[in-house]
Amino acid sequence: MAAGGQGAPLAPAFHAAMLGHDGVRRVVVNLGGIANITVLPGDAGTPILGFDTGPANCLLDAWAGRQLGLPFDRDGAFAASGRVDAALLSRCLADPYFALPPPKSTGREVFHPAWLERQLAGTPIAPADVQATLLALSARTVAAAIRRHAAEARDVLVCGGGVHNPALMAALAAELAPLPVRSIAERGIDPDFVEAMLFAWLAHERLGGRPAADVARATGARGARVLGGIYFGG
Repeated sequence: MAAGGQGAPLAPAFHAAMLGHDGVRRVVVNLGGIANITVLPGDAGTPILGFDTGPANCLLDAWAGRQLGLPFDRDGAFAASGRVDAALLSRCLADPYFALPPPKSTGREVFHPAWLERQLAGTPIAPADVQATLLALSARTVAAAIRRHAAEARDVLVCGGGVHNPALMAALAAELAPLPVRSIAERGIDPDFVEAMLFAWLAHERLGGRPAADVARATGARGARVLGGIYFGG
């Protein structure tokens, strides 16, 4: 951020280090509270691209908490019991964030329950239909970003909590068909621990004094920087 970039996403550099140099053009999707994608060109000489696409689970979790008193919609069952409301989905998709070019990042300070209330605008919609529409919003905005910025991708690997939501994974696969959408576990990486691995890797790079060039490309910083600080106790 001190170099003029945004503070996220940081994951693209790690995705590139782990998965980026085997000749396959692929996309890594993180379905956390916010969704972000990393477009890996398949070779070390081509810059990567990474950015936040919008909500993944944050709105789904918030609505499930409000309607069911649960922290999340297990297996997407609540969403699967409803139907997508086309008018609500259209209003959600009209948010200016989705049309912004990368680099870009967002968070719960934008996509939060009050944002959803503005889209509902007092319209009576069955709670399950709202959940189904929010799931469609997550899948559609991720897929739209991939089609726009990674049209030549041959592989989509998914990590983050959303990988455990079969309804969300099925919706994403349907949006991107016939492109294969798979868990990153198929490449030997636990989808629940990618972020923890990322920060351990960033610490390793900091100790080695290596600048995170791919982070700069994803965040829009003026150039590569050695990230983080080392502070000795005692």
